[in-house]
Amino acid sequence: MKKLFVAIILFASLSTAVSQIKPNIWDMFARTKFESKFDEKIGEYLFYPNFPPDLKAMEGKEITLIGYYVPFTPEGDTYVILSKYPMSQCFFCGGGGPESVAEVNFAKQYNKFDIDDLVTVKGKLRLNSSSLDHLNFILDEAIFVSSE
Repeated sequence: MKKLFVAIILFASLSTAVSQIKPNIWDMFARTKFESKFDEKIGEYLFYPNFPPDLKAMEGKEITLIGYYVPFTPEGDTYVILSKYPMSQCFFCGGGGPESVAEVNFAKQYNKFDIDDLVTVKGKLRLNSSSLDHLNFILDEAIFVSSE
């Protein structure tokens, strides 16, 4: 009887711990498939995203993203780009793909960051499959949580 009770307690604890694990957002972004299409407007082939259903289901919902600050943003007080990788490996300078960067639009002015600061933000996910002026993954109405 004692063994059964211990087994039930262990199972309940394990299932509670597993249910509290949040998905790694960068891993979810990485499941996006990109298709090469010719863009008449600029006369080149570009990669357009085909977002997986579970990521589409998260659009408009608040997510938490932890990423490295990269200084490839226009001047302003409410917009930054975060990368899964430090700047030397990011999409703009290194070998990272388009699934490894995200735009962050803060709800209000944020503290300035230094290159490669590891920043945690929360915001509403927006997926972009058509505008060349924006990245594919965007967090709107974001708030700053922490930095390292």
